[in-house]
Amino acid sequence: MRCLIVLLLGIGLAMPAKAQNNEKGQGSYDHGDYEAALRVWRPLAEQGNPEAQKNLGFMYGSGQGVAQNYAEAASWYRKAAEQGDALAQHYLGVMYREGAGVAQDDAEAVKWWRRAADQGHPKAQFNLGVIYAEGRGVSKDYAEAVKWYRRAADQDDSDAQFNLGHAYQTGLGVPPDNAEAVKWFRRASEQGDAASMSNLGIMYGEGQGVPQDYVLAHMWFSLAVAHGNEEAVINREIVQRKMWLWNVWKAERHAREWLETHPR
Repeated sequence: MRCLIVLLLGIGLAMPAKAQNNEKGQGSYDHGDYEAALRVWRPLAEQGNPEAQKNLGFMYGSGQGVAQNYAEAASWYRKAAEQGDALAQHYLGVMYREGAGVAQDDAEAVKWWRRAADQGHPKAQFNLGVIYAEGRGVSKDYAEAVKWYRRAADQDDSDAQFNLGHAYQTGLGVPPDNAEAVKWFRRASEQGDAASMSNLGIMYGEGQGVPQDYVLAHMWFSLAVAHGNEEAVINREIVQRKMWLWNVWKAERHAREWLETHPR
């Protein structure tokens, strides 16, 4: 199962809060002039603008233009989150989950992720799914986990699509359904998810939810390898031993064609 999304660094900034001021701040940020961006965003944040507050949270969290300070980042995220900013709510939840700048508190993480998730934020929905599956800060509930995975997966969150496929594959929170597992692994694979590609290779190789097809199994294993999944190398070799040479060539051609139409 895919784990929580807990990245605090390298976060892309949101759209400007007040266009006439923030356009200049965004331009400075994009050119790496973080101090100039701060000169624009800090006054807006101090005036109570949630977008600017969130941007300051990003910069303190990543140490851009200021010394990295998770406590200060959490403070600015909270100001924006309390005004209903979904992304700030999501990252405040992350900080509570990790104990970064605040005391570690799973229940608080759940609280803020739920607020963001109720506004449709896909990563908050995914994280809620994971935390229900783990039973941290809430009672373990696989059905509830699947509910949140599905909401995020429907918004094309590849991590949630992978976990939803895994749930159908294992029967955790839903009745086992290999065809549904294939569906969600395929959707995540379309976004370049290597683990989902590898799982598709296994399912085609074993005929789980799809007719057994070594050509397609080999293709998906090759795609998984191309996207960095080392375990797929062994599985591809196992399948290849069962194939005629011309079918190996066919699988390799399919993989090349897929990569040409799905740039990474």
